[in-house]
Amino acid sequence: MTGAGTEAPDAHLERNRRYWDGQGNAAHGPLARAQWSRPEPRWGLWATPESRVRVLPEDLAGVRAIELGCGTAYVSAWLARAGARPVGIDLSERQLATARAMQGEFGLDFPLVLGNAEQVPYEDGSFDLAISEFGASLWCDPHRWIPEAARLLVPGGRLVFMRYSPLFALCAPPEGQASAALVRDQFGLGRLDWGQRVEFVLPHGEMIRLLRAAGFVVEDLIEIQAPRPADREYGEVSADWAHRWPSEEIWTARRSRG
Repeated sequence: MTGAGTEAPDAHLERNRRYWDGQGNAAHGPLARAQWSRPEPRWGLWATPESRVRVLPEDLAGVRAIELGCGTAYVSAWLARAGARPVGIDLSERQLATARAMQGEFGLDFPLVLGNAEQVPYEDGSFDLAISEFGASLWCDPHRWIPEAARLLVPGGRLVFMRYSPLFALCAPPEGQASAALVRDQFGLGRLDWGQRVEFVLPHGEMIRLLRAAGFVVEDLIEIQAPRPADREYGEVSADWAHRWPSEEIWTARRSRG
């Protein structure tokens, strides 16, 4: 389903908070240890290695980074090990509790902030890198979190985010896996209402215009192909589908210096 109806503009935040404090945390919290243990960043559903996509700065030493919608903060952990100074923000107390437990277990310490990525309690230009792997990039309104990311970044700062692809959104039914058939219109695509949770996937043209309006220069768009064989399947998408068509994608952009 698409469309916000008569719901208040920020009601998705409360619905998503309840989801991630409940069902989402139950499903994803147990994965945190394995994600924190990875010696190399591996992105998204298909664990795509950073050595393949190369979306992070080559030198992260001293880089001030914020993970928008950090969940259990494994991305921030990867950044911290590489010498960055990350901050993670998330609206789920349960997810952040798991992140703090992982910090203790793995001997890493960085700030974890309870809040939402559409309104971050840091001053303008506080960070060199803003990053989101299926965090704010999927669960927050892009018309709010992308301008907020721009505000948080210094001129020349980098934005990296991973999300579902628009093609996946067009082929994903209310229940079951994505198929080869289109089940919704592209025109008007933006908000996906799944009942307990709300996700956001803008078409490519609208996303490019939004990024440019926020002061970003788009550097790359990487459409991810699932490997064959894949390590696992998902309820919403099969590895075979994602080997033929991209179920997810990574964007990189840089805040204009002008």
